[in-house]
Amino acid sequence: MDIRNRDRVPSFTTKDGSEIRELLAHRNSCIAKQSLAEARLPVGASTTPHYHPNTEEIYYILSGQGRMRIASDVQNVGPGDAIAIPPGVEHEITNTGSETLVFLCCCAPAYEHEDTVLVES
Repeated sequence: MDIRNRDRVPSFTTKDGSEIRELLAHRNSCIAKQSLAEARLPVGASTTPHYHPNTEEIYYILSGQGRMRIASDVQNVGPGDAIAIPPGVEHEITNTGSETLVFLCCCAPAYEHEDTVLVES
């Protein structure tokens, strides 16, 4: 049985600049086709605009307030919001609140630095 507690999973910085804790993925569990991570974005910070050619993502906001951009669509997001991000579509999230923005990031297939393409602004 694979169980990971977020407090015992080391964090790392993704290619887009967010701090994540990869809770479950092929690197640390029996999960082979997806990954689940907790991401944290400080007040005022944004991820680097990017896209994933092969990976679809779901962001699920746990706490804080943000502004999500997917292609040219921009919307405010907060706790309880689930955001669908299709493969190949440019996106970024910005913390617009007064506390750390915390969200879950589900990726299928699993997150890989090599499948992240940064976009020049």
